[in-house]
Amino acid sequence: MTNLNKLSNSTSLPYSVWPVEAMAQLEREGADALGLTLFELMQRAGEAAFASLRALWPDSQHWLILCGHGNNGGDGFIVARLAQSAGLTVTVIACEGSKLLPEEAEQAREAWLAAGGVIHDPAMAWPEKVEVIVDALLGTGLNKSPKAPYDQLIAQANAHPAEIFAVDIPSGLVAANGTTPGAVISAAHTLTFIALKPGLLTGKARDVTGQLHFHALSLDPWLAGQVAPMARYDASTLSHWLKPRRPTSHKGDHGKLVIIGGDHGTAGAIRMTGEAALRAGAGLVRVLTHKHNITPLLTARPELMVEELSGAALDKALEWADVIVVGPGLGQGEWGKKALQKVENSQKPMLWDADALNLLAIRPDKRQNRIITPHPGEAARLLNSKTSDIESDRLHAAKELAKRYGGVVVLKGAGTLIASEAGEMAFADVGNAGMASGGMGDVLSGIIGSLLGQKLSPFDAACAGCVAHGAAAEAVSARCGTRGMLATDLFSKLYLFVNPEILNKKE
Repeated sequence: MTNLNKLSNSTSLPYSVWPVEAMAQLEREGADALGLTLFELMQRAGEAAFASLRALWPDSQHWLILCGHGNNGGDGFIVARLAQSAGLTVTVIACEGSKLLPEEAEQAREAWLAAGGVIHDPAMAWPEKVEVIVDALLGTGLNKSPKAPYDQLIAQANAHPAEIFAVDIPSGLVAANGTTPGAVISAAHTLTFIALKPGLLTGKARDVTGQLHFHALSLDPWLAGQVAPMARYDASTLSHWLKPRRPTSHKGDHGKLVIIGGDHGTAGAIRMTGEAALRAGAGLVRVLTHKHNITPLLTARPELMVEELSGAALDKALEWADVIVVGPGLGQGEWGKKALQKVENSQKPMLWDADALNLLAIRPDKRQNRIITPHPGEAARLLNSKTSDIESDRLHAAKELAKRYGGVVVLKGAGTLIASEAGEMAFADVGNAGMASGGMGDVLSGIIGSLLGQKLSPFDAACAGCVAHGAAAEAVSARCGTRGMLATDLFSKLYLFVNPEILNKKE
């Protein structure tokens, strides 16, 4: 895995991700390393939130701050005190009138009251002129639907015309996995502290976080020495996997890829996978498909080597290939089953997608030389569960898939997860809603298979492929938006991300 510490910087989101259960210890150890109390660390969080609010809404004069009964509420009380000292009009509504649970939060509350601040009951009528709402209701400890009065305040904030700034995490979003079991704040901006949490990067996160910001609270030097169990990758990380090619390299150096699929009527799927592999830099790509697909594929993309899928052709291709991709348009009939049974005997690196996964769900096996790339529906079949079960905890599902099937798993979706049986876990922090269209998975399979043939490890090939795929979609959407984006539109931008030296030169 790429060295995350070398990638991190203080001006953007970090590349390390920490589980929620590690956060309390991370905060304590970080504070101790700098000789800080936890209240001083909370003070820094409040100051960082206040500075961000002033930068984002410099002309605003009236802030409504919603405070909960935990550390998140403590951050809110500090923001309120700083805002009042700066001459702003501040209205604080708190869900708990009694003593706050953490000592540090209670200190922040008492400091607000000592400064002449007033705490209003959740039932109060909101002021007419509120320009910014600060959400400091619920933090990273939430794991169920918010109860009253939190749920009513969340609904009221979402219905208000003022934009919302979420402190650490939007209230109602589960930091552990990105689910939203009940009411959830829909923020315009979210500022998170110390470390990225998984729930900010997958599941429903993109619907509710708005623009995500990060502040290490000056713990950066100490954090750089800590090894995070999970990683976040975006387009800026591609150059760590994909180096410029040697001027004397030839097509044999860049992988011989065989792609198997495309039953009668599904030429499009196998064609997109084949072209994606070429566009991602594969040296040679051979496609084995239904005989009716041969002419259309060669007409559309003559650089592909296309043959009819037969027993003899498959034996020859499996011996020739460095990497095998199977599944796009394969179908679940005898034609596809027989091909997959031969592929199963190979020990070469391979990727299974689409109908290969549906057949795998019927006849499960475990192997280390395989990448599987299910969407949530396919993942549900592989785990004999429901799609809703997969989406209710994507991290758990990815880990279970890797445990049950071995190798590397790519669980597709908003905040795609890459997991290995060895325990590696990464988030592909790229892509957009335009990718919710047919053929995107076929293109991804070709890209990952191509990078696997270019001698990346299975985990790195999966990570780099997902990032290049999503980054290309972002580049396309920057030109034409997300509605109506086609999978093949990505080919016009993919070259930028599989050749990151070009992108870096342009920047």
